[in-house]
Amino acid sequence: MNPNSVNHLKIVFWICIFSFFLINSCQDEVEEGSPVDEIVTLSFPNYFPEFTYASTPLTRNKISLGKKLFYEGKLSRNNAISCGFCHIQEFAFTHHGHSISHGIDDRLGLRNAPPLQNLAFLNRFMWDGVIHELNDQPISPISAFEEMDSNFPDIIQKLSEDENYPNMFSEAYGDSEINADRILMALGQFMATMISDQSKFDQYKKGEISLSDSEENGRILFEQKCSACHAGALQTDESFRNTGLYFNEQLADAGLFRVTLNPEDSMKFRVPSLRNIAITSPYMHDGRFYSLEAVLDFYREGIEDNPRLDPLLRNGDQVGIPISDGEKQDLIQFLNTLTDQDFISNPAFSEF
Repeated sequence: MNPNSVNHLKIVFWICIFSFFLINSCQDEVEEGSPVDEIVTLSFPNYFPEFTYASTPLTRNKISLGKKLFYEGKLSRNNAISCGFCHIQEFAFTHHGHSISHGIDDRLGLRNAPPLQNLAFLNRFMWDGVIHELNDQPISPISAFEEMDSNFPDIIQKLSEDENYPNMFSEAYGDSEINADRILMALGQFMATMISDQSKFDQYKKGEISLSDSEENGRILFEQKCSACHAGALQTDESFRNTGLYFNEQLADAGLFRVTLNPEDSMKFRVPSLRNIAITSPYMHDGRFYSLEAVLDFYREGIEDNPRLDPLLRNGDQVGIPISDGEKQDLIQFLNTLTDQDFISNPAFSEF
């Protein structure tokens, strides 16, 4: 064999060796990050506020894991109470019929369970705004004595012993480690997908339909009398206001004061979104009103005057919002247009 042939064979040999290691190196890189999770992009109307949820990108497997965890009783001490226990999809993820949430061992919570919708657009959570990140929100019900009465070391152990979860965590995160941050991120990503934007009001906003005369009258009244607080596409400005609710001695909940300890914040509660309001009774932070009629009656004649009453509810010596019986019915007709039937029946949010 001549020298040129020998050199050629040597070159081919080293190319083969290099290719072998290169291929295996690439395979190792794929395996370390595998399986590759599909990125999910959410759609919502252009009149919605900015998307504030920070743990992006959203991915298919994290959302799927979060959905399973949302309905998982193992997140509670006795394996019986899940997030979905107090947040029922049929009622826009509220605890329908309960003034305040009922948790583990039938213990009573402090406040009415709020709806879970459009959370990815909000900046504060809970009635007192104590939580600022959606991923952190589940910490409160998971650890609360009255709700799930659990802790993450116990939850991690139970999930690790489950035949399904190690594989689901591996699919979502690339390995089977189960920890608190991963649990919370998965729950946060699932809740971020809960977008309600298919109501009759949305169809109206998009120019697809017209409202009835009563609904249109109610919309105009709403803009005049309610939208200063219930502002924008989500019908909330996320502010904290004293609306003249009398202090509930049994619950002893002074709202924002519990967070700031500032007496000026006594009985200030976060302005809730009015999306799906017709199906999320009872109303207010303690569920004291069981109908929209009762809520509107309170605002026109039931407000308790106090030094910290929100200025928007005071007009000289008069407190409250003047509303006639006819206006009240028109307002209710408009509020009914905020119900999103697609949202409350969407299988993407359902347990089964």
